[in-house]
Order: sequence, then C-alpha cells, then structure tokens
Amino acid sequence: MATDRPEPVAPASVEARGWGWRHASRRAWALSDVSLRIEPGERVLLLGASGAGKSTLLQGLAGVLGGDEEGESRGELLVGGAPAAGARGRAGLVLQDPDAQVILARVGDDVAFGCENLGVPRDEIWPRVRAALDAVGLDVPLDRPTSALSGGQKQRLALAGALAMRPGLLLLDEPTANLDPVGIAEVRGAVGRVLDATGATLVVVEHRVDVWLPLVTRVVVVGPGGVIADGDPADVLGARGPELAAAGVWVPGISPATPPAPAHAPGEVLLRAEGLAVARVRGVPVATGIDLDVRAGEALAVTGPNGAGKSTLGLTLAGLLRPAAGDVRAADALAAGAGATPIDWRSRDLLTRIGMVFQDPEHQLLARTVREELEVGPRALGLPEAETSARGDDLLDRLRLSALARANPYTLSGGEKRRLTVAAALATAPRVLVLDEPTFGQDARTWSELVGLLARLRDGGSAIVAITHDEAVVEALHARRFALAAAPGAGAAEGAA
Repeated sequence: MATDRPEPVAPASVEARGWGWRHASRRAWALSDVSLRIEPGERVLLLGASGAGKSTLLQGLAGVLGGDEEGESRGELLVGGAPAAGARGRAGLVLQDPDAQVILARVGDDVAFGCENLGVPRDEIWPRVRAALDAVGLDVPLDRPTSALSGGQKQRLALAGALAMRPGLLLLDEPTANLDPVGIAEVRGAVGRVLDATGATLVVVEHRVDVWLPLVTRVVVVGPGGVIADGDPADVLGARGPELAAAGVWVPGISPATPPAPAHAPGEVLLRAEGLAVARVRGVPVATGIDLDVRAGEALAVTGPNGAGKSTLGLTLAGLLRPAAGDVRAADALAAGAGATPIDWRSRDLLTRIGMVFQDPEHQLLARTVREELEVGPRALGLPEAETSARGDDLLDRLRLSALARANPYTLSGGEKRRLTVAAALATAPRVLVLDEPTFGQDARTWSELVGLLARLRDGGSAIVAITHDEAVVEALHARRFALAAAPGAGAAEGAA
C-alpha cells in the first residue's frame, strides 16, 4: 500500500454553551447544560458513566443528530465558530457501531465515499484512500467485500473513512472497543500519527482510559447536569479518581469489584464440537479443526485476534450457523427431545436452551420499547402475563435499565444496548448463554455488575461462552480459555485463566 503522509489541516475549535439534547421518544434529557470550550488542536478524552450522553455529544458535534422530528436541543453547539449542524465535513466521526458506517460493498469505495461527498478531486481521492487504510493497518485489497470483514476490521475501515476526509475535528466513539491488543495499538498509533501530521483537534470517547492517556492533553467528564470534571488528565484522574470511579468512570489504578471464584467444579458436558470448521460464506471456512466442550457451571472464554473466527464459532455453537465441517452436538441434558444438532432446532427450541448475544446489539433489537424487548422471548414461549412481567421487572432492575423501560431501544447508548440484549437473552432462562463481547461499552460499575451476573449464572449451573478481547473478563469469571489462531487453523484449548 502507499504510505502518503496526511497533509496538515485547519484544526477546528469546539464550543458548547448550555447545550443539551433530548430524543423524541424520551422524557429525560440525554445531556443538559453542557458548557465547555476546546481550542484548535487540543486532544480531549471524554469520559462518563454508561448512558451519560458521551456519544450524543459526539453526534451533535458531527451534525448528525437530526432535526426536530428526531429530538429537541437547547443551547448552542459550535464547531469552528459555526453551528455544528451546518459544519458537516469539518468533523470526521467514527461511531460506536462500525456496521452503522459501512455504506458501500467494497473496501476502497467505502473509504472514498466521504471524500466524494465533499467533492475532493478524483485524482486526489485514491491516494488518500490508500494512505488512510495504511495508517489504520487494514491491509486488504481495495475490492475486498466489506461484508467479509470482521467486526474489528470494520472499525478500522470506519476510521480510515474518517481520516481520508482530513477533518479539522476528529471524533472517535470507542474506536478500540472490539479490537485485539495488536489492533488497539495499531489504531491508537494511527490516530497519533495522523494528529501529528495534520494538527486536527481530537475528541475521543473510550472506556479504556489508559490506552489514550499518552495521546491526550485534557480529560472532560460529563454526567448529570453537564460537565462534572475538566482539566489535565493527571489532575482529574488523580485528585478526583475515587469519586469518579464510584460514579462508574474507569480510572487507572482503581479496579472494579469482581466475583469470587466458582465454588464447584464444572458439571456435565452440554455441547460438544468435534472436528468443527466454521464459515460465514459456504466453502470458505475461517477456522477449522475445532474440538471443545461446553460444560454446565463453567465459563468458557473464546479468545484470539480479530478475524480468527471467534464470532463465527459463537454463532455456530448457538445453532445459528451450520457447521462447514464436523459437528456440534447437544447432550441429552440440553436437547431434551429436540434432537442432537442445534442447527436443526426450531427457534422456540433454542429459546430455553441456547441464548445468543450478538457482537452488534442492533442486530437483535426487535421491539419498540425496552420493556417490550424483554418480553419478546417469554411471549414466544407462551408464558403467563404475570410471569412475563415479573421477569422483565427483575432484569430491568438488575441491569440498571428500569428508568429506560419505555424508551425506544435504538435511542440507548451502546453500553445500554449491550445490557438490554444480555437481559433479553436471559429472559427465557437458557441453559447455555453465548455472548460476543459481553462487556462492550460498559463503565466500571456496570462492567462489575454484568460480570457478577454472569458469574451467578455460572454458579447456578448455566454454561457461559464469552467471546472477548477483555482479559479482565476472562480473569474475573475464572474462565477456561479456548484460543483461536490468527490464520484459519485449529483452536487450542488452554488451562483456566
């Protein structure tokens, strides 16, 4: 690939004057009374608890929140001294959900899309495209189908698309959320190189605080009532660290509470894979030679680099993808008359046996409100109204979603959507729960609560399969690790973490 150095840009200032936003379907304001100024070229880490409105602020700065039909705003939000809604093109935004930014069928065309909309001359677009892909470490052909990329690769694609536009303000919403350690280092390094070359202003939202501290010059924390902390990273995280950690902010050196080790040894095998190959596209396996057991009362962590086939393995174990070769078979204790092969089960059979939480929460949202989302599974099972309601109330409370019961699921933050999809899977009490990046988008407090909930399910006899890059989850759940290699090949079972 080419290694053209990005050209300097005119860095943009940011100013909020008592700004707030409320989604059209919500009574509560996502953010209110936010006042701050970011000087051109500053590098800001934006922190806050899950649901504090960080993503909403970034979308407001990018001018993509929509008009009056989408919600209500108050105050002013300015980029480069002009209203943010009319300054599109000055800001490049990488969303929390990379799938939401994939527009075109081929990698090169997708990265070029923003430049084309800005009217960049054609002979300048393709050098920019190649330089952006090189900068983020996405070494794939320009004609590679975007549908063939892993979740982590799509994150790098979205970042490349933003970088190619050479914005004066770069807005990153958890850009490393689903990346492996190598990918995290590559993306942060790429952002640093681009900022050094262009001088652009940076606002990054990320729960991995320690990843970005070497790059940022300022920390801003938002919460109820607007900005609750603002200043030098060492001052904010040092002097107010315990206070911020108690509110859910990830503070380096302050670890969230973790559950105790399991009291009992793993139980019987519920699912067994033998000689398994998994594939999204027929005839193109992404991992082969997989032999593993999923046991009652145990957490199994599926780890490995982006693109190794972890998500595809999860979908295959959950009975949602047919094995490319080999078998996934359910033990009698799990099948209970439904047959030995989960891929042949009806959806109703899966509900109480194997639950699946997708990597992208929006891929499984079905209902108009949060409460209705939790009732989809129980209603499909024909449960009595009282039991359906009771299960919903319990899950809303346990996963801190009660205040959002009547909200449209699509207006939730990424972390709230993740907790909702976990809750929806739990609503039918499956014996096996497969979760793809279960702690995505969580603050320190909700991370601890979610991990604690999974540990209680494990200790109650359920089998947990967690596909994750979060090493802290592996350790907290005392999970047995199953690592997939970087290239298509056999998975290797390892000892307990």
